[in-house]
Amino acid sequence: MSESIAIENGIETGAATASAGAVIPKPQVRATLGLFGATANAMALIAPGAFLWITYQLQAAATSPSGASVASDIWSGIVVALALCFLTAISYSELAKIYPEAGFASVTYFAEKAFLDSQGLKRGTPTSLARFSKVVTGWAAHLFYWVYPGVMVAMMANLIGYLYTAFTGKTLSVEELVIIATVFAFVTGYIAYRGVNGSTVTAIWINIIQLVTLVVFTTLAIYYRWSNPQAATTWSFSGALDVIRPHSLNGVLIQSTLAILILVGFESCTALAAEVKEPKTTIPKAIILSLVIQGLFAYLLEYFGAGYMINEKLTFTAAGQTAAVTGMSAAAGSGAPIGDLAQILGNSLFHGLGFGLMITMAITVAIAVVGTTLSCMNTAVRVTCGMAEDLELPKFLSFISKHGTPHTALWTLVIVSCIIAAIGVQSVVGLTGITLASNFGTFVLYGFTCVWTIIAFKNRSDFKLLKHGLIPVLGVIANVIMLAAIIYLYSIGNADSKMEAKICFYMCGAWAIASFLYVIVGTVSKTYDLKMISVVIRPERLNILAEVLKDEELMMGMTVTRVKGFGRQRGHIDTVNGNADPDMTYFVPKDRVDILVKKWDVPYVMKIIREVLYTGDPGDGKIFVMDASEAMRIRTGEKGVSAI
Repeated sequence: MSESIAIENGIETGAATASAGAVIPKPQVRATLGLFGATANAMALIAPGAFLWITYQLQAAATSPSGASVASDIWSGIVVALALCFLTAISYSELAKIYPEAGFASVTYFAEKAFLDSQGLKRGTPTSLARFSKVVTGWAAHLFYWVYPGVMVAMMANLIGYLYTAFTGKTLSVEELVIIATVFAFVTGYIAYRGVNGSTVTAIWINIIQLVTLVVFTTLAIYYRWSNPQAATTWSFSGALDVIRPHSLNGVLIQSTLAILILVGFESCTALAAEVKEPKTTIPKAIILSLVIQGLFAYLLEYFGAGYMINEKLTFTAAGQTAAVTGMSAAAGSGAPIGDLAQILGNSLFHGLGFGLMITMAITVAIAVVGTTLSCMNTAVRVTCGMAEDLELPKFLSFISKHGTPHTALWTLVIVSCIIAAIGVQSVVGLTGITLASNFGTFVLYGFTCVWTIIAFKNRSDFKLLKHGLIPVLGVIANVIMLAAIIYLYSIGNADSKMEAKICFYMCGAWAIASFLYVIVGTVSKTYDLKMISVVIRPERLNILAEVLKDEELMMGMTVTRVKGFGRQRGHIDTVNGNADPDMTYFVPKDRVDILVKKWDVPYVMKIIREVLYTGDPGDGKIFVMDASEAMRIRTGEKGVSAI
């Protein structure tokens, strides 16, 4: 088993500069995004136009351990979740400033580099804290990023099911919803496959559409409350202050554990660093800007409007029941309470246009769901690709298509999303369960990021107590509290809450076991497995390469063979007799260098070799990596890694 890379056109996703001064290009991953594009991608993942519709039922149906409704704390729960997100966003922003070269690896690179810098090391070992932090962060990120698209796919299927019922009066079966979810996952995956530029254009239009829609909806909702065209007498909230004030500690904690789903995404632009023109300045701004626009403005505004207008005119009758429930109880029972509110607004304010207003809003929601799913897929596969390039995940997940997309990781994610969505479309309990699993991964990831910020800056001259000490510490505390709330409050709740917690814990537990086993096996392999690196180079670069590898302590010896050969140019170079015959094939003198290294060292050795040998001209050479099943030092009889 072997792999190879052509030095003159190898595909890289991180920044690299040749020792001779030539900048090594990244032909398939191009930096094309500015602040607007990076912010638009992050905003599309936060997607307030989508989440008001698709999560309001979950939030309205939430109960305390005693079974009492905590719907009155929806708005204050969002505020708490928003505060947590800002604490974490500042940490992400500060890390992005000092590690703009992170590329696809994103927060996993932050984690590893923070430890290396704090210890004054260039690179870690298979058992170092630097690698441990990278792996733990990476697997936590995958619990978030790889479950989240499945949640969105399930919510899209439920939205289509609601619209189908609105038009026909019939209900789609679970099997039909699974089929819809599968089709949506593959269509969205194809859009992501086409590349980040196409995704950015889509994200920009989606953001415009959903922001306009939510402003219109909120304005109409507030006007409805003030004008009271239906002569409502029983409002869910007594007034504006009642909407925004906290009502109970348990209620705020429970609502904030759900609200985190609607606010995450601001950090997603860190995975686009390789595709951003000025990542050092652009990424930090995009992180904060996206959260301010979508979280501080959009969510607080639209959730206020929705809660402010709910009254007894909102009704719902469950299947098999004759008595209807009203107000917030109806919102908890309806498959799409915001759609029901839109119908009330249209019918009461526009003389019977409720159905049309609901359909119009539903279409904008569907568009926004496409955007948030697309943005999360883009982020997820880039983090996966970054880890796979470091051999912390299967190598095939790092393959990049002609569109600059990690396509093997993408289609794997699409399949996983279909499986997760099949759980989510079963019921509200199933949907809440997978949502909690995604949120659990989010809190773990965000908590770790705050820790890495403290470690990264503690010994730096630009350390600031507020930004690099107090804020990250508060972020860690807030995320730990959220994790504890999920574990405790859902575990002691009613039957539905316990089932939701069980789904969450099963998914998180399976993910933790799989990651633990993979890391253990990977650590042993990286420590003791050997690889043979064979490099065909220009003879005049041999001594330089040997010195650099020796200085980096990457080899104890090498074997050099004088060879002749040709590549794609068939040996046609200007130095061949001064004038090359186009019909002839020339054998060009080269040196082949063979080095035996530990598996752990392979990516770094390849990186160093390419930096040393790169000129940009044909003939720079190729690197081949092959398995070395065994090695022995003849004099001593030492085997394996001891032999090198």
